[in-house]
Formats: sequence, structure tokens, C-alpha cells
Amino acid sequence: MPRPVMFIHGLWLHASSWEPWVELFAASGYRPSAPGWPHEPATVEAARANPDAVANLSIDDVAGHYAELIDAMDEPPILIGHSFGGLFAEKLLGEGHGAAAVAIDPAQIKGVLPLPLAQLRSGLPALGNPANLHRAVSLTEKEFRFSFGNAVSEEESADLYNRWTIPSPARPLFQAAAANFVLHSQAKVNTDNSDRGPLLLISGTADHTVPDVVTRSTLKQYRDSTAVTELKQFEGRGHSLTIDSGWRDVAESVLGWLKDNGLG
Repeated sequence: MPRPVMFIHGLWLHASSWEPWVELFAASGYRPSAPGWPHEPATVEAARANPDAVANLSIDDVAGHYAELIDAMDEPPILIGHSFGGLFAEKLLGEGHGAAAVAIDPAQIKGVLPLPLAQLRSGLPALGNPANLHRAVSLTEKEFRFSFGNAVSEEESADLYNRWTIPSPARPLFQAAAANFVLHSQAKVNTDNSDRGPLLLISGTADHTVPDVVTRSTLKQYRDSTAVTELKQFEGRGHSLTIDSGWRDVAESVLGWLKDNGLG
């Protein structure tokens, strides 16, 4: 029986943005799936038409949703998440839900201190208005260009924006931003767990939304765990690295890492 893989998307992208990855992983002998967040409409168009469907979802709401899906599977899947999906992959792996995890440009977990200006600017569409806490927020094409598409052409960024972007709940961003000031933050991950499966962190060195320094700081949070924890950096790549024209380079690197760790 092929090993299951679960793809988890982050803010502002629809689950269907994983389709090229799903096809590649299926062709590589895995059983991939890419379920959406709780209440996420089935298509990009439907999600744009009904932003309130996902409004006010918290980190624990989304992580709990995926934990339930995982618990219903016949074996723990490999978790591959991007952005907030990366945070969920880390959190779920640390709690024993998953055989291994790959966190690509993962959102900031509790304990990570760097907060670069580019990251602050990327979060402003949601964080700039406290009233957004309980709302779903959309990015403009210009905001997407800065946050996701800064390392690709303007034309490609516009195409990605039109194909994949959806409104997303702002609440997880507020929770991650305040994580180091909240005792029982939902952005906390069990980084000390030495019994978990292997974890690969991936960063794009040109990422504005989750700058490389943030991912390197995330790696340091795992210093007390003896489980496999590695970092791979992609030079000159931005936050769109899972969906832009260079996605296959990232995906094939992940496939190679899984094989190297006996998960091929």
C-alpha cells in the first residue's frame, strides 16, 4: 500500500493550489491528498464568493480539523505544509499526528523572535486593522506581489494571484504575532519531542512573508530534540515557491529527502 501524504496550504491560497504536487507525488508512488481548511469551499471561485465561510478560524480550529482527518486514516501520513500549513505540519508532527513533516516557509511558531520589516509589511493587510481579528481578509494583487510574488515576474505574480488566491481568516496571523506574549499560545509547537518522525524545514532566501532568518530561527527551536530536523534553503526564491514556475525543483527536493530518510 502506498504511503499517504497530506498537503496543507496556508493563508490566501486554496487547497487546489497543491494539484501539481498531488499529481507528482501520485506518480512517485505515494497516496497524496490536499484537504482544505474547515468550511473551505471546494473551488477558488466559491471561496471568493463566500469569505465568511472561514472567518474567525483559529490555529487550533485548523490543526484540530487536520488531526481528525489524520486519525481517520489507515496510517499516519507524511505532512507537507506551506506557510501556516507549515506551522500546522510542525504542530501536528510534534503531537504525534504524522510519520514525518516538511514545513515550507513555515509561519512563525512561539519562541521565534526575529520579526523583519518585510514580514511586518506582508502581514499588514490583516494585522493593520484590529477589527480584522474575526474576519476573513483578501489580498490585493499589489499586496500579493509583495508578499508572495516578489521573486517572479510581475506577469507570473498576477497569474498566480488570479488562479489561486482566496480570502483567509486573519485570526491565525494575530495569534502568531502575539505568540511570545501569550502563555498558552496556540502557535506553540512541541519542539522538544524526540520521538517524532523526521522534519524538514524549507526556506526561500528572498521570501518576504516568512524571511529566511525566521525559518533559521525556527530550526534553533528544535535544538533539544534528537529527532531528525534539517533545513534546506532555496536561493532567490520567494513565498510563491510552491506554486510558481519553479515548484518542481522544491517538490523533487522533498521527494529526495523523503527517500533519504526511508520514506520513499
